[in-house]
Amino acid sequence: MYSESFASLSLLDGLKDSLLGIAVVFLMLAVLIVVISVMGKLGLGKKKEARPVSTGTVKSLPAYPDTVDLINVDEKTAAMIMAIVADETEIPLSELRFISIREL
Repeated sequence: MYSESFASLSLLDGLKDSLLGIAVVFLMLAVLIVVISVMGKLGLGKKKEARPVSTGTVKSLPAYPDTVDLINVDEKTAAMIMAIVADETEIPLSELRFISIREL
């Protein structure tokens, strides 16, 4: 039964259906362009830019560059602070160098 209805389509009907399909695709592309541009204007979906980290003068570096001086801070808290700094600045933790962490 399906093959009979398919066979009865004329060339004009097939052309109309094809043009309608192409028009729907282009309409959806136009809608996506509008949605993306509105999101860009509102700042949605935009990555935060990495803020420059101010580097003050360091009077003395630790004897071992892989160690961090912890002043009144336990190791678990220091690890959390390092992870937060790496996440907020979007700099990999392996590229950051922490000299000391102290509780204020």
